[in-house]
Amino acid sequence: MPEKPRPAVLLVCVKNAGKSQMAAAITRHLAPEVAVFSAGTRPGTAVNEASRASVERIGATMNGEHPKPVDPALLGTVDRVVLIGAEATLDQPPKAPMERWDTIEPSHDGIEGDERMDLIRDDITNRVRGLLTRLRTDDSKS
Repeated sequence: MPEKPRPAVLLVCVKNAGKSQMAAAITRHLAPEVAVFSAGTRPGTAVNEASRASVERIGATMNGEHPKPVDPALLGTVDRVVLIGAEATLDQPPKAPMERWDTIEPSHDGIEGDERMDLIRDDITNRVRGLLTRLRTDDSKS
């Protein structure tokens, strides 16, 4: 019996410096069997260090990562596309199902620093767990 291909996800935010990188690191940490890609609609120049430190506190890593643009070819190969934040938009619609995560923003409540980033990380972690459940359910149907 042929081996099933790995499910693949593309996580997109505007800069690909913080939230999509966090989501990718957490997804890789929780589900090494998933092929994970992240990108930005207007990529920044470097990964956000506060985001990096926050995911490292839970054992995940962004090592080797850097902001990159959306690869149009990738949109035709992944099983799911996640837009993170209200500002992230795609010029080309993906072939895969797409969802949007409007993550929390603790700074609106005056929460800053590590506490802010850890709250965002925890929100993203919960959303990643839901995504993995949906991917596994989709996979069991095929």
